[in-house]
Amino acid sequence: MTTPRLIGYVLATLLAVVTYFYGLDSPHIPKNGDEFPYAHITRLTADSGQLLPLRSELDNMRNTKPPLLFWQGIVSTDWGKQWTWWNLRYPSVIYTLLTAALVFSLALRLVRNQGGTPGEALETGFIGALTFLAFFSTYRYGRPFLVNPAEVFWFFLPFFTLLYWRSSAFDSRLIVPLLLGVEVGIGLLYKSFALVAPVAFALSWWYLHQRDYRFKAFFIRDAWKVAVTVVVALALFSLWLVFDPDPQAVWNEFIVGENAGKFDPRSGSYLGNLLWGGSSVWALLVGYPMNAGLLAFPVIALFWNAYRRRALLSDAEKMLWIWMAVLFIVFSVPSQRTARYLLEAMPGLAVLCALNWQRLSRMAFVASLLFSASVLGLIAFLSWRLQQELPAAGLYGFVYWSLLAFTAVLILLGIFWARHTRSLVNVAALLVLLVLAAFLRPFDGAQGRFSADAQRYVQGKEVWTPCNFRAVDEGYRFLLPGANVHGYFFLPLQSVAQLSAQYPLFAVQLPLQEKCVDCKVIGQRLEIRSRHTPEEIKLILQGEVFQQLFTNELLIESSQAMLSRPLLEGCR
Repeated sequence: MTTPRLIGYVLATLLAVVTYFYGLDSPHIPKNGDEFPYAHITRLTADSGQLLPLRSELDNMRNTKPPLLFWQGIVSTDWGKQWTWWNLRYPSVIYTLLTAALVFSLALRLVRNQGGTPGEALETGFIGALTFLAFFSTYRYGRPFLVNPAEVFWFFLPFFTLLYWRSSAFDSRLIVPLLLGVEVGIGLLYKSFALVAPVAFALSWWYLHQRDYRFKAFFIRDAWKVAVTVVVALALFSLWLVFDPDPQAVWNEFIVGENAGKFDPRSGSYLGNLLWGGSSVWALLVGYPMNAGLLAFPVIALFWNAYRRRALLSDAEKMLWIWMAVLFIVFSVPSQRTARYLLEAMPGLAVLCALNWQRLSRMAFVASLLFSASVLGLIAFLSWRLQQELPAAGLYGFVYWSLLAFTAVLILLGIFWARHTRSLVNVAALLVLLVLAAFLRPFDGAQGRFSADAQRYVQGKEVWTPCNFRAVDEGYRFLLPGANVHGYFFLPLQSVAQLSAQYPLFAVQLPLQEKCVDCKVIGQRLEIRSRHTPEEIKLILQGEVFQQLFTNELLIESSQAMLSRPLLEGCR
């Protein structure tokens, strides 16, 4: 690999690091709603001064996950003394970057084992790491305060260990099985004991594959190794029940409620949900390209290429495909099926992409660049409309528009300059993610926050905030520090008059140009709406994108309120 090419990959890696840390303190980063209840549990547990039992004011949501995520948040916020999104989230980014380092190292090692030159190995390593970081699922779930970043790292690590030290790792009689057990056990303490099932299934298949599918040899020499790994992992997980002062609650809320509940079809029959609907096996089938986001087309091409080359796949490739197949098979069984359950396979998928990067059709990469261009165009349109709607706010400056233009030029170069199409596609995807974060940045500054005067005014007071998902009101504690925040279930048809009759101090979301006449407005901010109703989604599809995405949030004080608590139930 030439020096300029190496410098280009190093700069692309630095771009990825900047992209993942930029705007990390934003309330609006792509994420999952579970971040709010996790933050809630972490805050209350930290306030208790004890690591166990976990604390929560949410109905039926206390032992919703094992304690390691919450302990991680307690440590990173210094027992809640530095209560910011940044402090809660930066360990997630570190985990994600560590996983990218594993992808880099494994791709490099596999190319070397196949007789590739040092330059080829190094380039493949960079491609693997950048591909993993360019996946939208990595960006969406690898930055917020969620279990996924740690989960992906700890459940990929055992398979990395076996593939990286191949023969010596597979032949190890005790040390490696014990090490794998510790790695898996830590993952279980982040996510769930149930994940020992796909891991044990995949490890057994890997050992069997290593024995050329000689079942007798596998059962005599390797089955007990998998058993050791499983026993150690479950023993580590069981420490939660041993040290928690209320193990019965852990059993009822987590073992039974959180895990056994995954098999509850909730509506309809199990077979019906399996075959059609949002949680069907077909929805899970497209999970891998969905998780890839802007790189969906190269991933689809990878699947097709692997099918065509199935007789020529290396052992390492076959093992990574086995891991992906196992996750799909195991997570097809519960009634709840989502692409999020396939996240543990994404590092391995990135390695497979890197190993086959030059074999994939250039048209798949062109399609990916066109996809990136369409997303960039949508962001540009929304930026322009928002700028036109609020001209005095100065939301987007020269640097933002320059970044957007640079990204557009790079995408065009990748589309029309065939020699560099493959090397530019990951960079383009990362730049689009960075542009997205820059587009959201005004919502985190003065325009997206209540003023300092408003924050001082509400300190020590009860404030009622709109809530359309469990514990969303927890996010308002970052916007209104020192306030005693509660949530009311937000309904689009609720009027300011209705809310004023119930809450003495509350926040309400109104259309951008709508004024609140005769209201005592304490503060206001610009906000992005989420979780739209089916009717609102129809309006978005009909072209009312701008009107349905953005809103003006007012903080209003009412002197005629007669506080009624029943509406709180919708947020708890």
